[in-house]
Amino acid sequence: MDFSHDARTQELIERVRTFVDDHVLPAEHTLDEQLAAAPDAWGAPPIVGELQAKARAEGLWNLFLPGADGAGLSALQYAPLAEITGWSPRLAPVTFNCAAPDTGNMEVLHDFGTPAQKERWLRPLLEGSIRSSFCMTEPDAASSDATNIATRIRREGDSYVITGRKWWSTGAMSPAAQIFIVMGKTDPDADRHRQQSMILVPRDTPGVRIVRPLSVFGYDDRDHGGHAEIAFEDVRVPAENLIGDEGSGFAIAQARLGPGRIHHCMRALGMGERALALLTARANARHTFGRSLADQGVIREWAAEARIQLESLRLLVLKTAWLMDTVGNRAAMTEIQAIKIAVPRAVQTIIDRAIQVHGGAGVSADTPLAELYAGVRSLRLADGPDEVHLSSLGRAQLRL
Repeated sequence: MDFSHDARTQELIERVRTFVDDHVLPAEHTLDEQLAAAPDAWGAPPIVGELQAKARAEGLWNLFLPGADGAGLSALQYAPLAEITGWSPRLAPVTFNCAAPDTGNMEVLHDFGTPAQKERWLRPLLEGSIRSSFCMTEPDAASSDATNIATRIRREGDSYVITGRKWWSTGAMSPAAQIFIVMGKTDPDADRHRQQSMILVPRDTPGVRIVRPLSVFGYDDRDHGGHAEIAFEDVRVPAENLIGDEGSGFAIAQARLGPGRIHHCMRALGMGERALALLTARANARHTFGRSLADQGVIREWAAEARIQLESLRLLVLKTAWLMDTVGNRAAMTEIQAIKIAVPRAVQTIIDRAIQVHGGAGVSADTPLAELYAGVRSLRLADGPDEVHLSSLGRAQLRL
């Protein structure tokens, strides 16, 4: 077996790694300063635009999207690049225009949008001139089962009228999020997987009301536009805003969430690598009871276990990406579910141990560890909780 990357991927790994080391990581402090200077603002502060301009000038742009609209990379080629961006999840993905939820929304428009929808919304998203939000999860529905969605999308003449409430709509607090992709029911009486549809709702449409921002373990993610609860109160949009056909929303959601899950896992590996690097530096610099923390047996065990987990899970993520490229997302579902379960769990433990090694500093804002922990812990809920994926994976295994 050949585990080496092809020449183009290796070149991009070196370029992205250099860019993150030279520009992104040093800018994290600037990001914090700019956010502190504008405590009521939602959306990207100036440093993000500066980094994006540099990345775009170097051709490091839309790396996630295959085909002519993106960098033309396969999932296997993109995987190590996404991992590098996980070293700075607040800044690196958005720097390369590879941040969720825009990536998934661009994929939906790219794969299922009409020419008019692509021109109106995909083009500015690809250019980074606007942001977007994905409105699927609801406060009053058990969203681990997407067929529970209660938001109604009713056809009235040449329009659709949307009524319902969504939450955890990432990015929606930012005025830059100009377009929302909303999932709701067009036919509650149809087969349970044919009841849902997706529709494009411009932010400024009458009846769209941002109810409140939501925080994750106290972090508001203001620089990414936060997470919002949104009410859609008799929101009327043209019928041509429907994505695909009526009843295709569930299938589109599954197509969107497969790549989204592996992207999250790719970045999570980078988060784990940064946590391990911080643990290593701290263990070698800190002394207690007459010797360094690195000389303590338990710290050595933690470091060894972290290295084993990261290396093992990286191979599984790469295998999953290869399967997605060669046999398709549906055939790779077992592996997608496996990494969705295993990667966030393992990285959560690695970050938690890095926090422990840092003592009080680990839970403070002096290191990125607390925020990394909050981010990876939320991944165990995003795109489906662990338990749903475990149940589905176990059912598939027992059918063998």
